[in-house]
Amino acid sequence: MRKMKIEHYKGLQPHTQLKSGQVGEIVFLPGDPGRVKKIAANFDEAKQVVYNREYLTYTGRAHGKKVSVTSTGIGCPSTAIAVEELSQVGVKVFIRVGSTGAIQPDIRLGEVIIADSAVRSDGTSLDYVEQGYPAVASNRVTNALIKSAEELKMPYHVGTVRSGDAFYAERIKGRNLAAHYEELNVLALEMEASTIFTLTRLNKLEGGCVLGVVNAIGGMDYFTGEKKAEDLAEQSITNAIKVAVNSVKHL
Repeated sequence: MRKMKIEHYKGLQPHTQLKSGQVGEIVFLPGDPGRVKKIAANFDEAKQVVYNREYLTYTGRAHGKKVSVTSTGIGCPSTAIAVEELSQVGVKVFIRVGSTGAIQPDIRLGEVIIADSAVRSDGTSLDYVEQGYPAVASNRVTNALIKSAEELKMPYHVGTVRSGDAFYAERIKGRNLAAHYEELNVLALEMEASTIFTLTRLNKLEGGCVLGVVNAIGGMDYFTGEKKAEDLAEQSITNAIKVAVNSVKHL
């Protein structure tokens, strides 16, 4: 894929406001800007670089390597902007670290999902390439995440997730996305992985994804406000962060 140079007239990327030298070759991508500091707390020498729009970036060191974390906002359009602009300033490895709703009955709150592929139900990746192009993670990054989870003794699952654009799509009467994708052995529903996998593969970069389970089919749900569910969901996100940062030693 031929890459077009993207640059603001001040030498900065237009939306992330980043420039070369400010970030490491490995970047973690949470959706929520509020999770950036939580991830950066696991770095040495972590410092805020810039905060513009939904894009908050910190840079530090982990396992002896320069690493960064940039929030993407919710969904694939803003995530694509982050990946495009970060790749312009030297990032080679993109690891999504976020939350998800599990749809397989054997997956519980507190566990993590390592996505090795994604169903492309988003619209953004279709603007880049036809539907038949696969959204798959880097084998090297996926294996690093698996090794990390095993080292930390974290309960984890590996498989396909479904990335969509509409968080509340199931409000349409008679539509049950969870049941449909459960039958297809999809592990969970989320909103960003497919575009990360597609763009990194198109551009000869590496993508990965580790997700904390915040609600589970037939089980507890973070969004009900139940204290135990909230605690388990927060622990799941913490576990995903630990797995992601620890994976750096294998990259």
